Amino acid sequence: MTKPVVLITGALTGIGRATAIAFAREGANVVISGRHADAGRALTEQLRTHGAEAEFVRADVRSESDVAALVEQTIKRFGRLDVAVNNAGTEGTPGPVTEQTAESYAATFDTNVLGVLLSMKHELRVMQPQGFGSIVNISSTMGSRGAANASLYVASKHAVEGLTKSAALEAAAFGVRVNAIAPGPIETAMLDRFTGSADRKAGLITGIPLKRAGRPEELADAILFAASNKASFITGQIISVNGGKTAA
Repeated sequence: MTKPVVLITGALTGIGRATAIAFAREGANVVISGRHADAGRALTEQLRTHGAEAEFVRADVRSESDVAALVEQTIKRFGRLDVAVNNAGTEGTPGPVTEQTAESYAATFDTNVLGVLLSMKHELRVMQPQGFGSIVNISSTMGSRGAANASLYVASKHAVEGLTKSAALEAAAFGVRVNAIAPGPIETAMLDRFTGSADRKAGLITGIPLKRAGRPEELADAILFAASNKASFITGQIISVNGGKTAA
């Protein structure tokens, strides 16, 4: 059986790292991307210990030339692209609307929204002529609701979900699926930065029916499912993985 070729942006920490390891353990060939070469090389070596053919390509998703080169190098190395996980993201600058600026807006949206748009643009340019492929974008529980003092992050994730649905409608005719995973609070450095203190983090977790934050590995399992043939009739969907936070 041919090993699937998987491309993951924002792969060096948190959910992206757990996803890269999960795909490697499942026997995929994995291309990981991020902005820090030393961490990228170290993760590549770890993925290879699981038997994967793994490559690191340094790229900033805010740069179209970087994204285009990332996809091009993936195709040059492996000849096709089966799965793309667009995970690169930032929490931005938390705070009330009255404290946001054009600069804080750009810093959040350039990564979370423009990065997803550019990634899908170049991934679909490969997948649509192939006639197959699966794209999984990473949104957030906040992509479908509001949150005080997180306006730019919330708005950016609403945009990711709109992009996901629109791209899915365009790509369906070519046999390509596009979905998004919407995590709740996950034990990552981003969650620690976003909450800012142990007390605020504990308060956020109190609102989760399962009474704990998720683990990056749990998100990786959901991403693997959404990307797999087991989800072959699922496209244009936002799949919540949040411990029941949006059930009420």
